[in-house]
Amino acid sequence: QVQLVESGGGLVQAGGSLRLSCVASGIIFSINAMGWYRQAPGKQRELVARIFSGGSTTYADSVKGRFTISRDNAKNTVYLQMNSLKPEDTAVYYCNCGRSWGQGTQVTVSS
Repeated sequence: QVQLVESGGGLVQAGGSLRLSCVASGIIFSINAMGWYRQAPGKQRELVARIFSGGSTTYADSVKGRFTISRDNAKNTVYLQMNSLKPEDTAVYYCNCGRSWGQGTQVTVSS
């Protein structure tokens, strides 16, 4: 059974930083692509960033240059470093692997 557990969300002022973590279990982590999605109130869930097994990455245009996704295969963990946060980044952030989702972690950016 796949389990994804996120942590690291919180309240931060605009311009600040947060780092999200997602620990995965029940999968062979190193061979799986991992993603971060977010969902703001009244909006659809959207892809923020994805990292593939070989380390290549993709980002939503809205976060390019500000967010960095990385992975530590020894720890079965994927990270999302978020810098220069904006109020529009406020959302619940979800870790994803294939059809599996974490429970989400709230990120709130105040202006």
